[in-house]
Amino acid sequence: MKYSILVDIYQEIESTTKTLEKTAILAKFLKKISVTELEEIILLLQGRAFPEYDVRDLGLGTQLAIKAISSSSGSNVDKVKQMWKKTGDLGETASQLIGNKKQATLFSKSITTSKVLQNLQKLAELEGAGTVDKKVSLLKELLSSASGNEAKYIIRTCLNDLRVGIGQGTLRDAISEAFEVDKTEVQKAYNQIVDFGEVAQLAKEGGDKSLRTAKITIGKPIKAMLYQKAADIENAFERVGSPAAFEYKFDGFMCQIHKKGDKVQLFTRNQEEVTKQFPDVVERVKKHVTENNVILDSEIVGIDFKTGNWLPFQSISQRIKRKYDIEETIRKIPVVIQVFDIMFYKNTSTIDLPFNERRKLVKSIIKTVKDKLEIAKQIITSSEKEVEKFYNESLAKGNEGVMAKNLEAEYKPGSRVGYGVKIKPIMEPLDLVIVGAEWGSGKRAGWLSSFILACRNSEGKFLEIGKMGTGIKEKEEMGTSFEELTKLLKPLIISESGKIVKVKPKIIVEVAYEEIQKSPTYMSGFALRFPRLIKLRTDRNIKNMNDLAKINLLYSLQRGRI
Repeated sequence: MKYSILVDIYQEIESTTKTLEKTAILAKFLKKISVTELEEIILLLQGRAFPEYDVRDLGLGTQLAIKAISSSSGSNVDKVKQMWKKTGDLGETASQLIGNKKQATLFSKSITTSKVLQNLQKLAELEGAGTVDKKVSLLKELLSSASGNEAKYIIRTCLNDLRVGIGQGTLRDAISEAFEVDKTEVQKAYNQIVDFGEVAQLAKEGGDKSLRTAKITIGKPIKAMLYQKAADIENAFERVGSPAAFEYKFDGFMCQIHKKGDKVQLFTRNQEEVTKQFPDVVERVKKHVTENNVILDSEIVGIDFKTGNWLPFQSISQRIKRKYDIEETIRKIPVVIQVFDIMFYKNTSTIDLPFNERRKLVKSIIKTVKDKLEIAKQIITSSEKEVEKFYNESLAKGNEGVMAKNLEAEYKPGSRVGYGVKIKPIMEPLDLVIVGAEWGSGKRAGWLSSFILACRNSEGKFLEIGKMGTGIKEKEEMGTSFEELTKLLKPLIISESGKIVKVKPKIIVEVAYEEIQKSPTYMSGFALRFPRLIKLRTDRNIKNMNDLAKINLLYSLQRGRI
């Protein structure tokens, strides 16, 4: 298919904000696509080069994209950057510069969707010497044959920022409408195989009957079930029912364990494979999980064998990315596997089984070994007092809190559906100063966004502690807005580098967050997890904002670490 045909669909969908209209446009388009082309077209409609379960990265950031746009359009890099700052969208920048090429009509040739996908996938394969030039060359090959509008969506796809507004729900409903299949069957099939391209092929070829043949496959990670936060224990019971199961909420990383015969694979919640980084976990699974065809949900937690205490996530985060000196890292940072759910058992999906039945299956196939491989500690109760005792016990062990789970609930990948909730401490908000920001893009073009926060040390030096981009409103009448913050910070700009600005420390904000973590990234030595704006503190100045000593204290107090 000519890429220009797909670009026309992008533009048509982008031109409306109405979900039903987007769905109708997509359904009409998908109906015309051949079975052989469906997978690649649906990948590109999602702005992807690979299915969701495939975590290969294109490895092409904004600077490489700028080089390719510059080379393809004949504009120097500074001009590209200046226009990018103005448009707030590197795709739109490419559209304008490449669309204005004097010789475009003489030398351009039609590009196909297959060619676009082929070049994008090659980007992910490149490594070693000369990689940067090869990536720029692959992208330039596409841009040199592209129209302005084609260039826009090629760049957006490369940067994982398609901006068309095709969410999973819209795509699901479009497949349902296009091929006259049950929406529920489309969702169920997707939950099993995590690939809308394959789902669409099944729907087109055999309708609902074919969709029901979609099965979880060992070795292909599915999305983890996600949990919303409850206000308190009472609220948790209201949302998941009574009695309910309560389990420790560990401070490790969620690990999906796939075992087929003697082969074990490990995946993070983001579907990144980390098998090689955790050979110790692999060996324990081989030895102590008695079923040979199984997918388990677990948490990998760091442990201090000297004290018996479980360690915070930061202690094992370096193991996730580690590629060398694995054995030394295992010795320094041992872990315990805490299994809490099962999604596949004896060649059969278990995600439709009630949670209490899945828990029984877990118990039947795990030979627990203390501090090596365990089943997540659980109580089943209707008593708030009993839960409070369990919750405090969990915090004292260094955990994040507890999970509350509906005993009859299915396992629903990727959804925050109320089948379970998490209960965590409410952290004390901080008064911090803004010391930098980034010029926004898209609908935030012209505004500052992604604000860099800092605390003070005892000498009055400002130390960065994280970036904040949530809790800020699009419109002033709704609260503190991007526009309002931009007006306040613009006169305070000290310097600019590309889209990044440094500002004079003056504007104090009250910030909420989920947790304080140790971090080598920021000068403070800490990072706020999920910081969000509560309000401007016009009643505060840099003399009475929070300092590093306060951060240290809060860090030591959280989850009983003092």
